[in-house]
Amino acid sequence: MDSVNLYPNIVTVNMKNATSSRPSYHHGNLREELLRCAFDMLESEGADAITIRAVARAAGVAHSAPVNHFPSKQALLASLAASIFHALAEEVTNALGTGTKTYPEVIRTFANTVAQYALAHPNRYRLLWRRALLDDHDSELSAAMDRIYGLLIEKLGEDKRVRQTSLETRAIALWSMVHGYVMMRLDGNFVEKNDEINGLPRQNAIVEAILEGL
Repeated sequence: MDSVNLYPNIVTVNMKNATSSRPSYHHGNLREELLRCAFDMLESEGADAITIRAVARAAGVAHSAPVNHFPSKQALLASLAASIFHALAEEVTNALGTGTKTYPEVIRTFANTVAQYALAHPNRYRLLWRRALLDDHDSELSAAMDRIYGLLIEKLGEDKRVRQTSLETRAIALWSMVHGYVMMRLDGNFVEKNDEINGLPRQNAIVEAILEGL
């Protein structure tokens, strides 16, 4: 996926050409322009490269200008992470589609969509879990996280069979499985391979292993 509309009030930006094609901001949309500049830095250099001063410089404004929108780096990154969570939620929603899916279909679709997104956009995915860099009290970020978690809970809850674990426990188990594999891939501990028996990409095959009960 080369493009994603992280900012619904602005035209979609092609991330490969975001810097060169970015329109100059005008009065009233400085916040969006600052986020756009921060996103460019995230994509090219990672979260650690992002500072208020660097983003202000990229936007062509004084280093004090962002304070009315983002009083701290944590606030800026929290807003950026919220946009990414919403984008990921859209990916999952579109993948799940309409209508009721079987329990295994929900698990496969959610896990595979998150894994594919994370592996395709490592800097975006890493930021979501850099808690020390984010403002944990940011309401926008909390709402974005609740959106994707609520979507998973809702879909898992469509299975009405009696279970010995809660929906929350099952959701956490699925997140943990996907996140663990993805982070080990991103950190270079695993490499891309296919399953030796069914030929599926490993991130897909591990979901099947879980559904088989290991």
